[in-house]
Amino acid sequence: MQRREFLSLLAVGVSAMTFPKAVRGNPTESTKEKPNILIIMADQMAAAFTGAYGHPVVKTPALDRLCAEGIRFDAAYTNCPVSAPARAAMLSGRHVSRTRTYDNAAILPSDVSTYAHHLRLAGYETVASGKMHLVGADQLHGFERRLTRDIYPTTFKWTPNWKDYHENGIQNQKARNLDEKRIGMRDKTHQLDYDNNVQAKAIQFLKSRRSSTLKSDSRPFCLLVSYTHPHPPYLISQKYWNLYEGADIEIPKVSKEEKACRSQMDMWLQQYEGVPDEVVQNAERMRTFRRTYYGMVSYVDELVGELLKTLEDCGLRDDTAILFTSDHGDMLCERQLIEKRSFYELSARVPMIASYPKRWAKGMTRSEPVSLIDIFPTIAGFTQSPEPIDIDGRSFLNLLEGKEDRGAERIIFSEYHCEGVAGACFMVRKGTFKYIYIHGYDAQLFDLRSDPKELNNLAGKSRYAKQEKALRSEIFDRFDPAEIEKDVYKSQAERKLMQKAMDQGQPTTWDLQPAL
Repeated sequence: MQRREFLSLLAVGVSAMTFPKAVRGNPTESTKEKPNILIIMADQMAAAFTGAYGHPVVKTPALDRLCAEGIRFDAAYTNCPVSAPARAAMLSGRHVSRTRTYDNAAILPSDVSTYAHHLRLAGYETVASGKMHLVGADQLHGFERRLTRDIYPTTFKWTPNWKDYHENGIQNQKARNLDEKRIGMRDKTHQLDYDNNVQAKAIQFLKSRRSSTLKSDSRPFCLLVSYTHPHPPYLISQKYWNLYEGADIEIPKVSKEEKACRSQMDMWLQQYEGVPDEVVQNAERMRTFRRTYYGMVSYVDELVGELLKTLEDCGLRDDTAILFTSDHGDMLCERQLIEKRSFYELSARVPMIASYPKRWAKGMTRSEPVSLIDIFPTIAGFTQSPEPIDIDGRSFLNLLEGKEDRGAERIIFSEYHCEGVAGACFMVRKGTFKYIYIHGYDAQLFDLRSDPKELNNLAGKSRYAKQEKALRSEIFDRFDPAEIEKDVYKSQAERKLMQKAMDQGQPTTWDLQPAL
């Protein structure tokens, strides 16, 4: 389609939309029956390491309760297993290569609409507390206000350098996170201070919207509460450390099968964040590491419980739809990898739990694949917001309502064009099959039903040629890996140049300073 034709169609679509007005203190008819929305987001929480998803040791009573009162999605995925791109995808409903939010130092363009913009048009107050990981001068992207500063840089300082990888090799940046002094019990950390403040601000906001008091703003609200736990450093206070005293903590195992099916992406990541044999084989250190992570997950769960209690105490629970998720997971030293970045289940699969007893199903699990980009169209449909323009996500509102899924079989995509790899990487999940494509290298194909640990690579086997061809076509129908790879190099070079300039003279910063 030519640009002129596209703009003409876009103009017709926009002119046909109805945008409800938002009136402070005097809600219109369109806002009276709309529920509040509370989105809770963890950072680097692997679904499999929560009691809510069946882990036998990790205690998550608040998430367990949400599951009992709502719906648990068992095949929910990030659209990029690293923070900033994943969050940009969730906000915009678009794949990361479409918005060029390739890595943790890439800007989500300000002319890309988000679910926050659409909710405001539907009469909502939109507020965020906590980590957003937005880069650039626009630190709101549709939210009216943020209650806290961010925890990570908002400039281009974290831009990767694929050119350097090819010229000088990939250096290990993450194995040091498992040094004995960097894991375990610590009563005070920067991250604990940050999340405690995020929680205090969120609770303060909810109390200001107490249903029994006269509010200056009577619009429904959408509050995003975003914690930085259980992201490293892997440290947690004694209260949560003690929860797992004497617990049966499973430690990772290195297998010949895992090593035999490593892809080029795995080999790149082994260079960047691979954990040496002697560290993985140190049982005491692995138990300390995982015990810490268990405690960090339970800490987040307790924060979730406090939010639920605050909603109840303020008379808001019945009229508030809740969604809990994470930006990505954590490999936790499986396959000798730490943190995220890979497409294996521990890294790419995320918890997604939704609860709104008035309209949504209770105590149900759904096996259909969904992803973070699907949240935008789901919220838009649920709140009768203006229909999103040209997004990639697909609403799962029918799944929330306990209905049979209709239409084409659901399929999800994830991309990774960030630090630790030296080429464009893609994943597609459809049915029980997962296909991983690394541009210019051999692929991986797993049947998650028969091979949940992803140890049997079916790519290249004649019996599975049909599935492999179909899933590869799904990727190439939506993405141009060669062009994306070229654009990543260009984007990295431009941003590195700009950051160097921004550091000269009076340094340029984009840090948000929220009003007290």
